[in-house]
Amino acid sequence: MVTEEKLRAFGQLICKVASGKTLTREESCEVYRQIILNEQPELQQGAFLVAHITRKPTTEELSGVWDALDRFDTEKFKAEVGGAVCDIVGTGSDALKTVNASSPAALIASACGVPVAKKGAKKVTGVSGASEIFEILGVNLSSPMSKAKQSLERYNICYMPGEAFLKSGWARLIQYMRFTSAFNIVGPLTLPCENTSCIVIGAYAPEVCDQLVAILKEIGIKRAVAPYGMVNGVESSRGIDEFSPCGPTRVVELKNGEIQNYIVEPEDFGIKTHPSFDVASFNKAYDNAMAIRRVLSGAHNDNAKDGPLADLFCMNAAAALYVSGISDSYKDCMERAQEALRLGKALKQLNYLVNQQA
Repeated sequence: MVTEEKLRAFGQLICKVASGKTLTREESCEVYRQIILNEQPELQQGAFLVAHITRKPTTEELSGVWDALDRFDTEKFKAEVGGAVCDIVGTGSDALKTVNASSPAALIASACGVPVAKKGAKKVTGVSGASEIFEILGVNLSSPMSKAKQSLERYNICYMPGEAFLKSGWARLIQYMRFTSAFNIVGPLTLPCENTSCIVIGAYAPEVCDQLVAILKEIGIKRAVAPYGMVNGVESSRGIDEFSPCGPTRVVELKNGEIQNYIVEPEDFGIKTHPSFDVASFNKAYDNAMAIRRVLSGAHNDNAKDGPLADLFCMNAAAALYVSGISDSYKDCMERAQEALRLGKALKQLNYLVNQQA
């Protein structure tokens, strides 16, 4: 049972953050350790999480959150695979909701020969998270991490829901939380697959992209891109945590220990710009999943309505190929992704995933 002394000390940190003051990396790690291990009452946990995200966490504080997740909450495995292993994931909580992109993008990228150890979670603010999508498509979310390891080794693809590898804290919290917290920012940075060397990680705000890449550099990831997608004709603060086929995408890239940022357009991927409603989320997770299945099944070749979704998925798969070192050209990577999708290779990857992680 928590003591009065610990209650007061934690309460003081809540007040400190709420008043605009910052924490050291060590203080942040300790606070989130207590939240992860459920050492404080839920009222105190929720108060801190809201105060912290409202004040906007610093990069140093987020590094402390990552330390806590890595040390006290992350189950890990190391797979017998060669070369770069990529992850593709987003923070969620973006203003404009699209059909889930990172899930089909992971399948497409793996169909191009890149080992993809994809993480994901259930929805927080949107209609569907990666876990809802994969579950509807037939993936067993209760599958042990050993199955994910085997799937990655045999088929270049695995899916790891947060509930499978975040045992103590985030998996407990995400069942009930319907607001954004520092966990949404740092959770996608966890490394349950120790082979992961590169990552595509979309964020819900431009400044969060900068923070994510700064943390990735700190923890030793070799290559990363963090996109913040925008939509032509829409205020830039209302964007998506993916590469956007609807307007410019601001990208923060980590390569060779250096960080740079730049803008890419759909034309850089060899496609035209689409209206945002063509890639917008449906109202139900099932409909999003079925739209993904249609595209993976090749329906977009005969149905122009699904073409924008195919472009959305292939753009983000292309980013995974790019960051994995397949090519230094987004357009070349896009063409490879489109070819894998056209030949039905991405659908085969989904079938492998469903059967292997059964």
